[in-house]
Amino acid sequence: MSQRYFKSEQMLRDAENFIPLGTQTFSKSKTQFPYGVSPYFIERGYGCNVWDVDGNKYIDFISSLAAITLGYNDKDINKAVISQLQNGVIFPLAHPIETVLAKKIIEMVPSAEKVRFGKNGSDATAGAIRLARAYTKKDYILYCGYHGWQDWYIGATSMNKGVPEAVQKLTDSFTYNDIDSLKNKFTLYKDQVAAVIIEPMNVNYPHSNFLEKVKDLTHKNKALLIFDETITGFRLAKGGAQELFNVTPDITTLGKGLANGFPLSAIVGKSKFMKMIEEIFFSFTFGGETLSLAASLATLNKIQNEPVLETIEVNGKFLIKEIKMLINKYSLEDYMDVSGHPSWSFLNFLPTLDIQKTKTFYMQEMMANGILCLGSHNLMYSHSKDDILYLLQKYELFFSKLKKAIKENNLSEHIQCDLIRPLFKVR
Repeated sequence: MSQRYFKSEQMLRDAENFIPLGTQTFSKSKTQFPYGVSPYFIERGYGCNVWDVDGNKYIDFISSLAAITLGYNDKDINKAVISQLQNGVIFPLAHPIETVLAKKIIEMVPSAEKVRFGKNGSDATAGAIRLARAYTKKDYILYCGYHGWQDWYIGATSMNKGVPEAVQKLTDSFTYNDIDSLKNKFTLYKDQVAAVIIEPMNVNYPHSNFLEKVKDLTHKNKALLIFDETITGFRLAKGGAQELFNVTPDITTLGKGLANGFPLSAIVGKSKFMKMIEEIFFSFTFGGETLSLAASLATLNKIQNEPVLETIEVNGKFLIKEIKMLINKYSLEDYMDVSGHPSWSFLNFLPTLDIQKTKTFYMQEMMANGILCLGSHNLMYSHSKDDILYLLQKYELFFSKLKKAIKENNLSEHIQCDLIRPLFKVR
């Protein structure tokens, strides 16, 4: 048993007796955090720092799976939530804040003319798919990216246990930045496609007017275009990726940073499409829960009125530039690269390495040095230049060790735990 993570490992053993995998989220489990070199329970967070149950402090670059844009325990969000809490959390009828927040989202997001709230990104994507099928009276869905746990999507991945085969067959994927792959799928499912759903950006930027071509091809085939901006919304720009790339979809799904960590998602879109929600069943007891709505309103106001995204972008551009320089310094160009938007960038291990082994070693070294990271840099407003410099300092140490292990062909000897399990490829 690890002394550094003694309490975490003790709690994990106890939790596994009552909770599958010992946690509520696959990405937070021991399948993704290597046992013996990882914490499993976080006790508190402030700014960009979190503390595990053993008292170890980390600079957090996971940012709760990109759900935190401002930082933990943001005083303005806390103030808004506490104020609302004193008036109540949920009621037998709608609360006025639902309309206030809907107007704010419509003000910021180009595609938004009407808004309907959910609690998770999967709620929003599943609702958007049902809406598209109802509107077009067609069944097939073409997707690119990760879109949650619901049957319509997860049935098309390797994690499809429990999804009826008939449902699995209604969803198919295409390749990002490859418009011909989408054309081929439209040919395969001629006149049967209800919607194309895509993360407008993830690991790479769109090139050769890819998003514009996706929109044109989708509309040519009388399908709806859905942007899944669960992560990119209110992160890449105030109006999301659709504002950044000037491509407006028919429907948008939002989540993650919409409420700086409070459980909230939304389907937004043009009125003529959103009206269909009155005819499908997209309804939750907690859909109008007011604490998350209050947190969201305070979050969006802060993003509008303070240099939140500007600060994140400056730090992110610096981070990407410096990582590239370190990769060059240690002649690791054949083994890794860095990509993505400054607010959500990725350290990519290339197939020239054993990726699971390398990522396990990476996480081992990062967490031992007080960095919580899964390989992406989900930056927050509360990350300072010093936090970025500290990360870079630990990256240099890791790159040096990795280079030596590659040269001596003995990476396995440096790994102090079992390897993390491969996750189905989502991007």
